[in-house]
Amino acid sequence: MLEIVFEDERYVAINKPNGLLVHRTRIAEEKKEFALQMLRDQLGCQVYAAHRLDRGTSGVLLFAKSPEATGPLVKAFEEREVTKTYLAIVRGYTLEEDTIDNPIRPDKDHKHKAPQDAITRYTRLATIELPIPVGRYSTARYSLVQVQPETGRMHQIRKHFAHIRHYIVGDKRHGDWRHNQMFLEKLESPYLLLHAAQLDFTHPYTGEAMSIKAPMPQNMHRLCLEFGWENVLKKAGIATVIACD
Repeated sequence: MLEIVFEDERYVAINKPNGLLVHRTRIAEEKKEFALQMLRDQLGCQVYAAHRLDRGTSGVLLFAKSPEATGPLVKAFEEREVTKTYLAIVRGYTLEEDTIDNPIRPDKDHKHKAPQDAITRYTRLATIELPIPVGRYSTARYSLVQVQPETGRMHQIRKHFAHIRHYIVGDKRHGDWRHNQMFLEKLESPYLLLHAAQLDFTHPYTGEAMSIKAPMPQNMHRLCLEFGWENVLKKAGIATVIACD
C-alpha cells in the first residue's frame, strides 16, 4: 500500500519508497511493480505521472487523475514554476550554501545530445564526523543538505554533488563506493540517501498555493536521529513522521 500524502479530485501525491520505479521502462522489464501501476490499482482509476523520480530516490511523487489535468502540471514543471526541495546526506563538509552551475551531459543512451544547462542550489543544515576510518582517513565527515534544483535534468542532483566531490551516500552510479560500503556494513544503510521532501506550486484549477511534504523514509530518519540532527530537522520545518522503507 502506497502512502498518499495529498489527494483531491484531480491530483494525488504519494511518498515513493526507495527502489520503486515510477513506471515500466525497457531497461527494467523484469520489475513487476511500478508506482503508477500500484497507485492505479490502489485507487481503482487511471493515473498519469506529472514528473519523475529516480528509482533510488524517495519522496513526493505527483500524479494527475486524467489526461486533461496532466498537461497544466507538466507545463508547470517544464517552465520551472514548481519548487522542488530535496534532502541528502553527502560525503564531507560542504560549503554553508552554494549554487552548482554545471552543464550535464545526458546518459549513454543519449550520446547524440549536447550537454544541457543545469543549476542546483543547496544549503548545509548539519554536519557530523564519525570515528570510522574510510579509505586513507581515520574519520569520516558528512553533511546534511537541503537542495533545490532549478532545472530538472536526469540524475541532476546526484551528478552535481559528484561534480563537487560531495557524493551522495548510497549512490551506486555517481557516488563513492567506499562510503557506500561503510554505511552498509557499519550503519546498516543500503539505500540512496536522497529524499524529495517537498513540492510547492500553484494548483492549476483552484489557484491555491500548494505545499506537499513527504516524511523521510525510516532508514534516513534513523540515521538523522543517530547523528543528532533531530532539532535541525524540526527547525527547518522538515516532515519527520517516519515513513516505512
